Amino acid sequence: MTALESVRRRPRAFWSDARFFLGVVLIAASVAGVWFVVASARQTVPVFAAAHTIVPGEALSGDAMRVVDVALGQVGDAYLAPEALEEGQVATRTIEAGELVPQSAVGAAGAATVTTVVVRSTVDVPASVDTGTVVEVWSAPLVERGVYDTPRILVADATVAAVTRDDSMIGGGAAALELVIPRADVAAVLAAMSAGAALSIVPTAGAGR
Repeated sequence: MTALESVRRRPRAFWSDARFFLGVVLIAASVAGVWFVVASARQTVPVFAAAHTIVPGEALSGDAMRVVDVALGQVGDAYLAPEALEEGQVATRTIEAGELVPQSAVGAAGAATVTTVVVRSTVDVPASVDTGTVVEVWSAPLVERGVYDTPRILVADATVAAVTRDDSMIGGGAAALELVIPRADVAAVLAAMSAGAALSIVPTAGAGR
C-alpha cells in the first residue's frame, strides 16, 4: 500500500462532520427566522380608524370610527382596539379622517379640558376653514354703535368642529362655526358675544387643508 492510498483511506475526522451538521442547523435556523418574520408581518389585528375628522372632545362612538384590519406588528398596542373602547371616551386631539386612532389620543370625557361654543364670524371665512382646522378667534370690542376698538386675539388655539356658511347677500358671506376651545376661555368668549364684540375667525399659520 502506498502512502497516497493510506491517506485516501484515512477516516474523516469527527470535527469535520460536526462542522457540516452545524452549518445545516444554522441554515435551518435562518430559514425558520425569515419564515417567522414574514408570517408575523402578515398577521393583522382589528383597530379603529376615524370615519371622519374627529375633533378634540368628540365622543368616540360607532359613527365616528370604523374597524379595520391592519398589520401592526409590535406597535399594535399603540392603537385603539374594539375590546379596549370604553363608554364615555373622547378624542383628546384632532384625528384626521382615515387615521388609525392612537391610544394616546383617547381620554375620559370627565377629564376633557375643552368644550364647544358656536361663534358667528363678522367677516368672511376662508374656504380652507373646515372641520379639524385650527384657528384663532379675534375680538374687536364694541365702543359705540357701529364703532369697534382694535381687534385682539381672544382664543389663540381653537379647533373647528363644524362650519355653516351663509353666502346670501343678507348674510354678507359670514359663517357660524362650532369651535372646540379650552374651558378656561369660555367665559371670555361668552362675555365678548354678550357685549356685542365683532368676532373674526382666522386660520393659524399652516392650517390650510
